[in-house]
Amino acid sequence: MPRVPLSRIAGARSGDKGEGSNVGVIARSAAAYAFLERALTPALVQAHMHAINRGEVLRYEAENMRVLNFILTDSLGGGGSASLKTDAQGKTHGLGLLRMMIEVPHEVLDATPEG
Repeated sequence: MPRVPLSRIAGARSGDKGEGSNVGVIARSAAAYAFLERALTPALVQAHMHAINRGEVLRYEAENMRVLNFILTDSLGGGGSASLKTDAQGKTHGLGLLRMMIEVPHEVLDATPEG
């Protein structure tokens, strides 16, 4: 399987949720969503985002929109006005996750337009 950045098959939006942030991963195709639903686990996201997230990672699904939403429960150091972190509102966390390299089957890549 080819190893590609997550951005090859998905986009993302992120922002603050109190002391945590949320990252919505939007699959670029139905095939990409089906693959990500199996492969993009909270443990995998936590392993990739370990430098910023000290808490757990929760995952919610919105299949009708091809979105997996991850909550990084302790990633902002207190949130917007209380944090000394460079990105106290988590706006760059989606980009950080999209840079993760993952192994994706050829059939998923073939069925997914590049963004």
